[in-house]
Amino acid sequence: MLRCIVICPDKDLAASLRNAITATGEVSIARALDTYPNTVDLLRVLRAQAPHIVFLSFESLDRAPELVKFLESEAPGIQIIAVHRTMDPKILRETMRCGVREFVAEPFDRQSLLDALRTVYELIQRKPPTLEVTDQIFAFLPSKAGVGTSTIALNVSAAMARRPGMRVLLSDFDLNSGMLRFMLKLQNEYSVIDAAEHAMRIDENLWPQLVTAIGAMDVLHAGRINPNLRIDTMQIRALVDFARRNYQALSFDLSGNLERYSLELMQESKRVLLVCTPEIPSLHLAREKIYFLRSLDLDSRISVILNRCQKKAMFTKQQVEEILGVPVVKVFANDYHGVNRAVTNGTCIDPATDMGKAFAQFAGDLLEVRAPGALQEKKKFLEYFAVQSRALERSNF
Repeated sequence: MLRCIVICPDKDLAASLRNAITATGEVSIARALDTYPNTVDLLRVLRAQAPHIVFLSFESLDRAPELVKFLESEAPGIQIIAVHRTMDPKILRETMRCGVREFVAEPFDRQSLLDALRTVYELIQRKPPTLEVTDQIFAFLPSKAGVGTSTIALNVSAAMARRPGMRVLLSDFDLNSGMLRFMLKLQNEYSVIDAAEHAMRIDENLWPQLVTAIGAMDVLHAGRINPNLRIDTMQIRALVDFARRNYQALSFDLSGNLERYSLELMQESKRVLLVCTPEIPSLHLAREKIYFLRSLDLDSRISVILNRCQKKAMFTKQQVEEILGVPVVKVFANDYHGVNRAVTNGTCIDPATDMGKAFAQFAGDLLEVRAPGALQEKKKFLEYFAVQSRALERSNF
């Protein structure tokens, strides 16, 4: 069903119009505004509701044409139907001058309204409305629990948000072991589950209550542990669509359990950043996950972040690339004290430190550099790793 918003300061006229629209059964009313909004507020409504049609009152021949011009620039393809109390020739000429071809007036005859809707529907079919949306979507996936994925997702997202003109959403989708609420000492009782449950009806008024703003980064935490919680595909898609319209970058902190909703989020992502440490158990599970994700045609999006590297690590960056067959796009050193200091204070790692600068550099790389292609596996070292991995598996029985 098509979605519309109604902009009509005349309350009686607006009420009559809403009743007539509802009676057609062809259009749902997403929002009704009883004043002419400024451009900032109207853009928020557009990004929240993504309407196909705007019913716009032409009782003000100053404000209405301004809004038509704004709508056409910010949402190309959106269809505008002019509204007035009468078929005033002067108003008709003004709407035509603005490029608005459909006009309805009281008493909003059902057939006339259906004819106008039929016309705009055909136009929408040919050219659907488009709003600017981001493709900067990053899923952070741990090879195993405890490899520092939440720390990386948080600090990389915060670094993105410090860049000019950026608004970033960081969402914790680890529903059983989410750490962002604890790491940032968040007090908001609303969580990603609440956002998912309201995904079909989120608007610009509800959303700020669900997230916690930290500078230009909004955080949506995972809430309290509840193993019975589930998020369905339609909720995920609606939530991501809303976020793509309202942020310049999205980061998903995943559990690593490959739940159905996590796979859906990875399908929506530009990059899947697999976090592992240079240790056999972590690399073994990383390789298993890569094999699985390849079966879903996600292999071209996968890159590896090698975390907590010591100077004399068991495996080098090059060896890890050989083992996993995908590029290592970033190596982070082990900064135990810096991470613990940040968690104690409920903040991100200090941007002025070496670790903070590393996060800032990587954030810039993610936003500006295209993902490199997967590396080809080199068999000699893989054979060695397979022997080590099988030995480890036997030792666990």
